[in-house]
Amino acid sequence: MRAETPSSTLAPIATVLVVAPMPAAPASAGNRKRLALTCSALQRAGFAVDFAYFAHEDQVYRRFGQHPPTDLAAMQADFQRTFLIEANETIPLKTRSLTFGIDEWGSGALDRFVAWYAAEHPDTVAILVNYVFLSRCLDYAQDMLKLIDTHDRFADRQLQYRPFRAEPNFYYTDRESEAAALDRADVVLAIQSEEAAYFAGLTDRRVLLLPPVFPVRAPFSAPRAIARIGFVGHGNDPNLFSISKFAHAWAAGWTPDKPELRIAGEICHALGGLDLPGVMLLGYVDDLATFYAETDVIVAPMLMGSGLKMKVAEALSYGVPVVGTAIGFEGFGAEASAHRCADVAAVKAAILALRLDPAALAALTEACATLFARFNTISQQAEAELADVIHAASRKQPVAVAATAAFVEPIAQSWPIGVRSANSALRDDPAYGQLLATERLGEEAARAIRYAPERRRWFAGSTPAPETTPSLGPVAVALSPEWVRGKRLPRVIREAAACAFRDARPDWATTARCVGASANGFALALVLPSHLLTGVRAVVAFLVEPNGGRAHELTLDGIAPLGLPPGFAFETQRPELTPVPAVVSVSGIGLAPIAPNGTVLFLTDDLIGRIAIAPARGSIQP
Repeated sequence: MRAETPSSTLAPIATVLVVAPMPAAPASAGNRKRLALTCSALQRAGFAVDFAYFAHEDQVYRRFGQHPPTDLAAMQADFQRTFLIEANETIPLKTRSLTFGIDEWGSGALDRFVAWYAAEHPDTVAILVNYVFLSRCLDYAQDMLKLIDTHDRFADRQLQYRPFRAEPNFYYTDRESEAAALDRADVVLAIQSEEAAYFAGLTDRRVLLLPPVFPVRAPFSAPRAIARIGFVGHGNDPNLFSISKFAHAWAAGWTPDKPELRIAGEICHALGGLDLPGVMLLGYVDDLATFYAETDVIVAPMLMGSGLKMKVAEALSYGVPVVGTAIGFEGFGAEASAHRCADVAAVKAAILALRLDPAALAALTEACATLFARFNTISQQAEAELADVIHAASRKQPVAVAATAAFVEPIAQSWPIGVRSANSALRDDPAYGQLLATERLGEEAARAIRYAPERRRWFAGSTPAPETTPSLGPVAVALSPEWVRGKRLPRVIREAAACAFRDARPDWATTARCVGASANGFALALVLPSHLLTGVRAVVAFLVEPNGGRAHELTLDGIAPLGLPPGFAFETQRPELTPVPAVVSVSGIGLAPIAPNGTVLFLTDDLIGRIAIAPARGSIQP
């Protein structure tokens, strides 16, 4: 047994624990941008940030065929300490009551984590919880300043859906429940002034305005004409209802001499097969700078929603003028008529009136620059006020000098290298090599009275993997994203790792039938989780031979929907995984030109799928 020590001695610094139900990286959605910018504000103020990611969002969005990426490695690099808390409870998207109770989206696992953290790190001066529906965990944060970042107003949020004849599929509550949640905090943070006034009427707690400070990424430059308009957004209902209605309005009467509407982000998956003249779906965009540089005007035709429209501030930070509805510009103090459009028709009319008018475009750009500068000035003042409040709390408490040591105990001498550690960070270890997987908490451990941080982890060291690798058995693990996404390890190591984890507990399992084979590949008819049909960013698959044989890494050539289900069961304990019929086509080096047998491990960066290949009809099995 050895103790891990920090790489360098830390200067005395106060720590803030930030708890969130969404990841801080990548900042590909409005709530993630808000979270990342708030953490940056705390760090600019001189605080160290411990980040606790309650893996809540993955479960919710996967039910809608979406899977926004999560970059755990980036979060490890950004924060002093990073913790991953699994969402063992099923998060209800419907309620039998008129509204959700304030704790229906809470979690006992999160409550126990906060209680453990408060005991383990008593020097932490403040805890900041994102969203009122996680406020219960504040009751377990002893001797800390307690803050809630509200993000949005949730009381009566369901009423916004009535004009669209749709049912809400995200959290909503009533004024009494929202007030009870706010009363658990010492300080309430509001993202815009109208909501700050609303929250101040609900609670006697201190309410601070905290709009985000957006860094200037590019100077404003007025376009001479409009050739491309753009929209980038997450796949939530406000975005879906708003941009869908605008896209149809934009396509009506469109001709090639008019600007093209380009839509980017997770919203493209929610829009499905939208095919309209003058409208292009770009999908998830990794390089936002290029997207904005190639866009003349951003549209924000929002028809519903609360909080602050981060897409507006982000576009302004890239120096791109914006035209939108009054709802889209709530919280910005908009004055220009192009920022107070009544509906999508008015947004379309404003764009068409501006498209060939250089003087009007210059005036719009100047109005946007003025609005953005004023917004950031207010945000910087609010950020300073929050820093003063937390610093005042930190002066009442001692401050730690170094991070708490964590034990590391070897648990296996075979390959892959296994250790048990209280440092369950999903990162490589200089002593053991590159991280392959981290143990997930089982159901019993997740419901234990006291949170336990210890996890088993498995690494691939510099020693070559053996030709035959024994199975680790039915372990419950989270795979290292870098192993799956980055493929940094040599192929022979990846194939040996697949053998080691071939019996790991799958998140989903099914049987498949081979419906085609070639000299270098095959196609399988099966059922798999629906979100894999809507855009796969990182998949690695292995054909594992039966009876403990070798593993062959496969190349995923495509996933296509299948009209009729192949008749196989789909097994999962995760209610957010909806099975759909599909055909998966793969290829690989050295595969025999015959129908395969064995098992396919289908790995994404947070899920393990196991596909048993059924014997070919008429074949004789030993």
